[in-house]
Amino acid sequence: MAIRFMVYEPDPVLRTRAQSVNDFGAEFQTLVDDMFETMYANNGCGLAAPQIGVSLRVSVIDLAQNPFVIVNPDIVEREGQQKMDAGCLSVPGAYASVLRSQWVKVRAQDRYGTLFNVEGRGLLAECLQHEIDHLDGKLFIDHLQPLKKKMVQGKSRKFRKKNKL
Repeated sequence: MAIRFMVYEPDPVLRTRAQSVNDFGAEFQTLVDDMFETMYANNGCGLAAPQIGVSLRVSVIDLAQNPFVIVNPDIVEREGQQKMDAGCLSVPGAYASVLRSQWVKVRAQDRYGTLFNVEGRGLLAECLQHEIDHLDGKLFIDHLQPLKKKMVQGKSRKFRKKNKL
């Protein structure tokens, strides 16, 4: 396993819809292991492959020591609304409240290609939507009003410069 380099906004890979995963072989398994290691090293609770420069539809998630992988995910049902503070490893040092669905049902494949459903409410719903957004070429800042988006981007740029990221 290896810690991969993070990709930061405004890198174009973060704005491109990722490609479907079709090969679940050894190279893909190494990628998933590296993604978990990279996420933990950066104190994250979710990481999408585009955030490490790999344009594949795979994300790793770990809330409360319950790690899992979603591959080629789609939201198939959603209900309600909730506003939660969001941050992102690719937009470090900046946070903002984002309105998303309160509950979602996601159909995905696991790291070996087996189909499954996962349902999430609250923080898990937020995390699932955030990670799927990454796979669709969207960032949490895209849910903000233009002025707030510019403010958050500026704060993140200052943070990256100060911390030499």
